[in-house]
Amino acid sequence: MGYKKATHILPQDLLEKVQEYIDGEFLYIPRISDNKKDWGATTSIRQELRERNRQIFADYQAGEQMGSLAEKYFLSLKSIQRIVGQLKKEQLE
Repeated sequence: MGYKKATHILPQDLLEKVQEYIDGEFLYIPRISDNKKDWGATTSIRQELRERNRQIFADYQAGEQMGSLAEKYFLSLKSIQRIVGQLKKEQLE
């Protein structure tokens, strides 16, 4: 999300109307719901996290303890438990 100068985008009469309600403050204008993108849709982070989680699960299956996985991947024990549980469930499906 980037900031744009209202004076460069909005017509003067609309800018003055907005200033009646909020003058010199930041204003967030939400996207039209049809234009919203899913989290991570514009970056590779989803794929990176999937790969990391698969590696965590592979390490777990190889006998590594959850506590050491938490330290190795800089995650909480609860996060490791959640990841392992999800991937175990996916294997059963």
